[in-house]
Amino acid sequence: MERLPYIDQHARTIDANRDRAWTALLKVMCKDPDDPSAPRGFRLDSAEAPARLALSGRHWFSRYALIFELDEESPSRTRVRAQSWGEFPGLHGKIYRALVIGSGGHQVVVRRLLRQIAAAA
Repeated sequence: MERLPYIDQHARTIDANRDRAWTALLKVMCKDPDDPSAPRGFRLDSAEAPARLALSGRHWFSRYALIFELDEESPSRTRVRAQSWGEFPGLHGKIYRALVIGSGGHQVVVRRLLRQIAAAA
């Protein structure tokens, strides 16, 4: 994956070991929770169970990546971090970035994903 400009990072500690957190992450982000190769709305860049899931995508106005990293805080607690990276070229890209990132909509969506992962764990 080509390095994209950093956007932000959100994190949540969940009451589950890293294996359970990984399973919950796949349940939320993939069409088949047993197969990380079919993520919803993204392309799989890499999956390193149970530590890292790197996803990417593109459309007319942007190229983007969403990378989840799972850090063991204790045997029964895992910190799930979601890092966002993206490029928004041209005038349309700048407008799109303002609508998605500037409006706070991106933050709402990523935090909702983290809540869903926690609930699935």
